[in-house]
Amino acid sequence: MKTRGGIMHRVKNCLHFVLLSLSASEIAAAQTFPEKPIRVIVPFAAGSGTDILARIVTDDLRAAMGANFVIDNRAGASGQIAAELVAKANPDGYTLLLSTNTPHSANPFLFKKLNYDPVKDFDPVARMIYYVFILVVNPNTGIKSVPELIAHVKSNVGKTSYAFGNSTGQVNGAYFVSAAKLDALAVPYKSTPPAMTDLISGQVQFMFVDAASSQGHVKSGRLRSLAVMSDKRWEVMPDLPAVGETVPGFDTVPWAGMFAPAGTPKAVINRLNTEIVKTINKPTINQRLADIGLAPGASTPAELDRFVKQQLTAWGRKIKDAGIQPE
Repeated sequence: MKTRGGIMHRVKNCLHFVLLSLSASEIAAAQTFPEKPIRVIVPFAAGSGTDILARIVTDDLRAAMGANFVIDNRAGASGQIAAELVAKANPDGYTLLLSTNTPHSANPFLFKKLNYDPVKDFDPVARMIYYVFILVVNPNTGIKSVPELIAHVKSNVGKTSYAFGNSTGQVNGAYFVSAAKLDALAVPYKSTPPAMTDLISGQVQFMFVDAASSQGHVKSGRLRSLAVMSDKRWEVMPDLPAVGETVPGFDTVPWAGMFAPAGTPKAVINRLNTEIVKTINKPTINQRLADIGLAPGASTPAELDRFVKQQLTAWGRKIKDAGIQPE
């Protein structure tokens, strides 16, 4: 007759075997990973700063990992479409989300309901960069500084508008208008490129935009940069004043990082993290990112996990200060 103690001993042995098997399978998965193309979902349109980042990094990863990376742009709904798609994907490491502060920090406070949870539905892989955002205007306005922009808006009550194609532009545009006590209309766009097109054509007068996607227009003279979106100057653009020198309170951090669906094997996460961090930290890639206004900031998965939770608090406070009500 089997004793209760004997049965429990066998159960423990079985559990131990299962855990060992899972560990072994994860290790095997990491050793053979990747065996097929890896799809990177980008929540913004081609030509956006996030898209540019995705292409620079994956071009290097192709050689390092011996795998093909497919960029899949799923713009719309402030990144919700992309985030929801990855949240529901098979957690095997072959579908990744190159997310930003829009889907992961701001959306929980900009929308009453989300079909994904920025913490529970994703496994952090690696923070990659911080965005340098700049305040730009249509040069035909003749505006050359932040004080001049404020004076222009105040002398044209109800006739000035600003564009945004992501949450960073939306939240900081609204905060700027509120803090400077301006009367300006917010005009939303599906992504940054069409917003810049209308700014260049004079349909809107100013916007906060990432330096990566706008530098070509600034260098060609189609747009004029007034200041960096910060309370102090950025090392990568030392000649530009900070918006906070005129209107303080620009302390939120625009960022981008790689995420996998929750439940992805840790060994696969660690492999991806190792290769992404190597790529970001390569001197040639590091400099290439800095040259287009992307400040490298690679991290471990654990560091990104803590960072995401901290940024949720910071962006929630900033959105409240900007007076934005959730949709």
